[in-house]
Amino acid sequence: MKLKLFNTDIVNNSRLPWVDYARGIAIMLVLYRHIYEGISRAGLSGQNFAYLEHANIIFYSFRMPLFFILSGVFIGKSLKKRSVQTLINNKFSTLFWPYMVWSLIQVTLQLLLAGYVNADRTVNDFWYIFVFPRRIDQFWYLYALFNVSVLYIITREKLRLKIWHQLALGVAAFLFSSWLSVKKIDLGFGYDLLHYYVFFALGDLISDKLLNREMYAKYASWKTFAVLLPVFIIGQYYFLEKNLEKGDYEYVEAYQPMLFTLIAVSGCAFMANIAFMLQKYNVMKILRVIGFHSLYIYVSHVLVASATRVMLVKAGITYVPVMLLICLFFALVIPIMVYNIAMQIGAWWLYSLDKPEPVKTSSSTPKQQPA
Repeated sequence: MKLKLFNTDIVNNSRLPWVDYARGIAIMLVLYRHIYEGISRAGLSGQNFAYLEHANIIFYSFRMPLFFILSGVFIGKSLKKRSVQTLINNKFSTLFWPYMVWSLIQVTLQLLLAGYVNADRTVNDFWYIFVFPRRIDQFWYLYALFNVSVLYIITREKLRLKIWHQLALGVAAFLFSSWLSVKKIDLGFGYDLLHYYVFFALGDLISDKLLNREMYAKYASWKTFAVLLPVFIIGQYYFLEKNLEKGDYEYVEAYQPMLFTLIAVSGCAFMANIAFMLQKYNVMKILRVIGFHSLYIYVSHVLVASATRVMLVKAGITYVPVMLLICLFFALVIPIMVYNIAMQIGAWWLYSLDKPEPVKTSSSTPKQQPA
């Protein structure tokens, strides 16, 4: 059997291109942060590359809220097609299951290869998977999105909370999570549930507008770009300078939660505008491929980036910008290749409990959409 390692046919399917563009941008920003921090923990970064650290801080302000907003956009549409129980089962299959599988894989490998990786693992980390997901590197996001999705589905369909009630609940939860940060109280997975609920609700609020194709021309216009660009620059400049001033890269998020929300949402709006423009001009299709595979990249990129960094150091390549670019390239490409191979050899269970149905395309690529 001839394996296809990198499939680009998905750009021709019926998915909304702007969504994959937005996810492509967001996942690249996620990889940038994780790779840069891995290099920093290895003692390879320095003051000569302060601009790389500044970019790392700026990207932090909106990349995760963007993922939650995008997920919230489709919750109403999903509930029209599926029952509450069916949708919760789907979220378990496509979010919680890969979280568990890849967390176990990564922690196990980090224990076995303790002399080669930055992570200081013990057997207690297996317990942290359930309670303190942020201690298991990048995986907390999948656990948080699963918990937020399930709670939102229940409150929306069973408790019949209106969207404005959801937003009020989300704002209150967000403010409480910021208070927890200020007081250094660790609620484990509970913090992320409180912290990102409002962004998921915001996605649901604006879903009708974002999914209205008649509005796409406005979203993709240069006029919208001109309006959002200065707002984006001002917000990101303040976020960077204030956090640097306080010596705490999460200061604005914890101590100025409402201002952080405005900065995050304006950043998300600007990224959405760019995504719609890319869709309009049908350019940089590789971003769509990356966005389609964002979940599969997310679960394994740290393993790939860590291995790449170790090999680069052994080869004598320690110039941080070069390391960053090489690690970023492989952390994007290899997880996509691994996913495509897994789909073709029947290892789909690495990413979902639901066996994907084949798509009728020239490459017969399995169809399985990221959450």
